[in-house]
Amino acid sequence: MGPFTIAAIAIIGAFLLTAYKEYNKQKNRVDAKELLQVNEEITALKERVMTLEKIVTDKSYQLHDEINKL
Repeated sequence: MGPFTIAAIAIIGAFLLTAYKEYNKQKNRVDAKELLQVNEEITALKERVMTLEKIVTDKSYQLHDEINKL
C-alpha cells in the first residue's frame, strides 16, 4: 500500500465516522409532538393509578376482601 492509498482510506474513514455520528444525533432527537403525546399518556396513567389506589384503600373493599378470605 502506498501513501496515497493510506491517505484515501483515512479520508474515507473520517467521512464515515462523521456520517455515523450525525446519524446517531438524528436518531436520538425526540419530536416535540411525540414528547407531548407521551406526557399526556403518563398523566392519564397517573390518574388511573390514583383511582385504583382509592378503590383498594377503601374500607368496604378491604372488608369484602376479608369476607371472601373466610
